[in-house]
Amino acid sequence: MTDRKKSRWELYQNMEYHLMKDIQPSCYLNEIYEDPDFQKYPFDMLHKLKSVEQSPKYHPEGNVWNHTLLVVNEAARVRNKSKNPLAFMWAAMLHDIGKARKTRNRNGKITAYDHDKAGAVLACEFLTQFAKEQAFIDEVSQLIRYHMQILYVVNGLRFADVEGMKQHTDINEVALLGLCDRLGRAGSRRKEEENNIRIFLQACNSFSANNKTRR
Repeated sequence: MTDRKKSRWELYQNMEYHLMKDIQPSCYLNEIYEDPDFQKYPFDMLHKLKSVEQSPKYHPEGNVWNHTLLVVNEAARVRNKSKNPLAFMWAAMLHDIGKARKTRNRNGKITAYDHDKAGAVLACEFLTQFAKEQAFIDEVSQLIRYHMQILYVVNGLRFADVEGMKQHTDINEVALLGLCDRLGRAGSRRKEEENNIRIFLQACNSFSANNKTRR
């Protein structure tokens, strides 16, 4: 292993350690932000998130990096509720990685359409540099791919894909990640967001029940 690969591998392992052990992983993540290795591939996918702005209406906390840190801290509080805490924490870390590629300013309106799909691809690319188990990489990727489904399902949007989500991932894990995503915003209301998660899970379970009835 070359010195550069060793350095990258150590950074990945350190990130993983703090994601799994810290009460607030954001403290460590802020420490390494200026690390030269964090500015190089593949960590640069995360480093550039600080320069990606978000709609102040939905994300008053500011850029995607700020949001990611808040989400990771929320995820750390509930990681023991996950069936696979390691995959869950990496999904939280990488959940908006696609926004750097998909964010646009359309006549003053900031959007990031399809960042969930782009993020799933980029998460695979990132994790493939370090992780050996394809099943782990796929699990993280699919959580990212479907993390926006809570918004789509609860609001009855045409992008909702309960069937696809249930085929490729665990709705309870999506719900847990989605709650952290929604709480990782300045001014979020916990009770309101927890109620949205209940509505989401009820809708997903009703979908399954209706499918069984048709059969």
